[in-house]
Amino acid sequence: MTLASTIINPPIKAILSTIIKVDDSEVGRIPMQGPLILATNHINSLDAPVGFSYLHPRPVTAFVKVETWNNFLMKWLFNAWEAIPIKRGEVDFEAFRLADEALKQKKIIIVAPEGTRSYHGRLNKGYPGIVMLAIRSGVPILPVVFFGNENMKIKLAKRIHMTIKVGEPFTIDTKGSAFSKEVRTQVTDEIMYEIAALLPEKNRGVYSDLSQNKREYLSFKK
Repeated sequence: MTLASTIINPPIKAILSTIIKVDDSEVGRIPMQGPLILATNHINSLDAPVGFSYLHPRPVTAFVKVETWNNFLMKWLFNAWEAIPIKRGEVDFEAFRLADEALKQKKIIIVAPEGTRSYHGRLNKGYPGIVMLAIRSGVPILPVVFFGNENMKIKLAKRIHMTIKVGEPFTIDTKGSAFSKEVRTQVTDEIMYEIAALLPEKNRGVYSDLSQNKREYLSFKK
């Protein structure tokens, strides 16, 4: 964690509390350090400041689209948070290298498998980048979701109610199966169903039918 993030997170949280009311009662279930991957949904621009400030003082980083660094203020802010720039639409080996280093430093990496903001708050199809990172690193995955901030435009004149919910950690066990495209897709879907299970039914989107979660490749501690 940088000195800059230690300085900016408390005031960011204070400012956010004036426009949103966050139920963060489950945040205490998130370990204080990694190595750990947080698998989450991605609704809008409130996700990042809420995630970084409400998880403080945990050493948190996240994949963020590289275009964000084109804006001077955003560049400064996400550098302070030690975010990892990633090129969307391709396998970004440098981003994965930086992620591996962050995990070795016992950081917590936030990954949104959807890859981009939904705005409407309903889950879109997930992409398998998170699976590749988890398999390579061997670290556990913890599903964590945000919801309520999809109402940001509707409630501009009112304080927004936002909720953070935390699931159960798991690891990926391919059970000796070849790491084929089909396996990567199924594991991604299984992770997305774990995310969906934490969301209200109206927010589950393409993962609304939780009975489709096979949990074939996810290993939970008993």
